[in-house]
Amino acid sequence: MAAFRPTLQLLERQDTELVLSQALAVLETAGVLVENPEARNLLAEAGARTDGARIKIPPEIVQDSISTVPSRILVYDRDGDLAMDLGGDRVHFDPGSAAIHIFDLGSNRRRQVTTTDAVTLTRLVDQLPNYAAQATALAPADVPGEICDRYRLYLVLKHSSKPVVTGTFLKDGFAPMKAMLAAVRGGERELAERPLAIFDCCPSPPLKWSDLTCQALMDCARSGIPAELVSMPLTGATSPVTLREAVVQHCAENLSGIVIHQLAASGSPIIYGGSPAAFDMRRGTTPMGAIETMMMDAAYAQVGKHLGIPTHAYMALSDSKCPDFQAGFETGIGAVLAALAGINVVSGPGMLDFEMCQSLEKVLLDHDICGMALRLVRGIEKRDGDAVSLINELVSMSGFLSHDHTRRFWRRELTIPSALVDRDTYGDWERAGARWAHQRAHDDLMHRTSFSDFPTLDPQRSSLLDEMMLAEARAVGLERLPRP
Repeated sequence: MAAFRPTLQLLERQDTELVLSQALAVLETAGVLVENPEARNLLAEAGARTDGARIKIPPEIVQDSISTVPSRILVYDRDGDLAMDLGGDRVHFDPGSAAIHIFDLGSNRRRQVTTTDAVTLTRLVDQLPNYAAQATALAPADVPGEICDRYRLYLVLKHSSKPVVTGTFLKDGFAPMKAMLAAVRGGERELAERPLAIFDCCPSPPLKWSDLTCQALMDCARSGIPAELVSMPLTGATSPVTLREAVVQHCAENLSGIVIHQLAASGSPIIYGGSPAAFDMRRGTTPMGAIETMMMDAAYAQVGKHLGIPTHAYMALSDSKCPDFQAGFETGIGAVLAALAGINVVSGPGMLDFEMCQSLEKVLLDHDICGMALRLVRGIEKRDGDAVSLINELVSMSGFLSHDHTRRFWRRELTIPSALVDRDTYGDWERAGARWAHQRAHDDLMHRTSFSDFPTLDPQRSSLLDEMMLAEARAVGLERLPRP
């Protein structure tokens, strides 16, 4: 019998509806700043009103756009097999994007990212089943910034079979990235039919769409590649300080993005997501591990679900600077809350330092956290049979370990963690070297990366990708790509 799925809700239904109605009112009265001329024209032609630099969007335009958004998005791996089924309460984890530092456990300091780091992370994530997707999680500093967005994608496509969450840094980035994806998939039509990537599109709080992000929204829509809205209100800094009102602003920003996206190509897939933060007034920082940040994530996910749109959040990450106790409790709480909230795409495992840094050891440790969160939402299954008779028989036999019921169900009921999770006795732990979790993770990392085996792309498509990337590099004066 199916298990009851545990869930988390922070808004009552009537308040979810009120958040939505207030967001619609904000778009009609305050409006949004839209920098992209084509997006402004689309809005004007649909009936939005220009008021100085801002565009005010009537509720009926927003509601018409919402009505055309798909409620389910299927994302496929490099081989064309289904990897992510986005909708309902189905949860998928991926490492967050796009850190500019990596934590070096040997020096206990962060450093700039290299191509080797990005390839190592990609190959590592490909081995870990609790991560449904890759992310272009690292921004290598050994290539010019003008091509970093497409270079990150190139590395993932070369070294992993999983789908990827990515995004553009420049307006000219989407075309070569789409061409790479199409080359791997076998054509643009095939790519639209079986998407291999999700593109993040981030409005600027409060209520602004830059030229770049508007273009990304429209490009995704017209290509049939899922777009992922990442609204980022900061409480008290770029949004109201109160959580509920920040969720209203988040809703207004996402709804405005949905309008631009659907006006570009009605019916195209889009994800209702974000990365808000409870701004820390003492430090001027944006803590992603704050419980208030996670509460906003769960609340806006309720709004997205109310609209029938797949959801996303940056959770299961930490503001700690190293993979320590703080990193563990912030990541663990975030992963559990995200799973209970039924968020479809959860980005963040491995991340440290306000989304600025990735840790390979933390990617491994977080994989077990994600596994526990996924097990939690499977719930407690109702088994066929009479519990009273079973317990009576087991007690009379005094044979729990050897009983057929135990042998039949223990692997289905109980999560088997990796060796990074210590369940030894103290004596066994001591005899094994008395190593801390991050030390065990480092050992595991060294073991995993000592093998060169990874799911290679077929030679013809691999060569085509190489040619595409080299052409992009030469356009900015780089004659040779870095070797991993």
